[in-house]
Amino acid sequence: MITGNVWALIGAAVAALAGIGSAMGVGIAGQAAAGVLAEDPKKFGKTLILQALPGTQGIYGLLMAFLIFIRIGLLGGGMQDLSVAQGLYVFASALPIGLIGIWSGIAQGKAAAAGIMLLGKRPDQMAKGIIYAAMVETYAIFGLLVSILMLFNLGI
Repeated sequence: MITGNVWALIGAAVAALAGIGSAMGVGIAGQAAAGVLAEDPKKFGKTLILQALPGTQGIYGLLMAFLIFIRIGLLGGGMQDLSVAQGLYVFASALPIGLIGIWSGIAQGKAAAAGIMLLGKRPDQMAKGIIYAAMVETYAIFGLLVSILMLFNLGI
């Protein structure tokens, strides 16, 4: 039988899965950036800004994993003895950012790639490309907020 502490640690790992979306999103945007740079290497700085945007989901997942570690006492050296129910609650709190982070990171990478292509043809329109990519970010932030609210209202 899996203990509550193990369920909580699995939850931290699930939260960190948001990094998958970031890695894929940054990769997608990076491919588009390389194409633009093949035509105009002077656009490196601007393409790098757009490429970095999908990296935030991984940061949110890492933040949630650390918050779980803090909440269960792992980082303080006095890990709580959680019941299975408490561990499952912690696990459930990690699901929103873990799952939303995967899909929104990929979607943001695609939006950033489109912004990079816009930048390649119309450099004066870069801000619009950033706005399109930032719209996807909203849902990653919502996922993080739901995860945090769940974690800190568990009663443990």
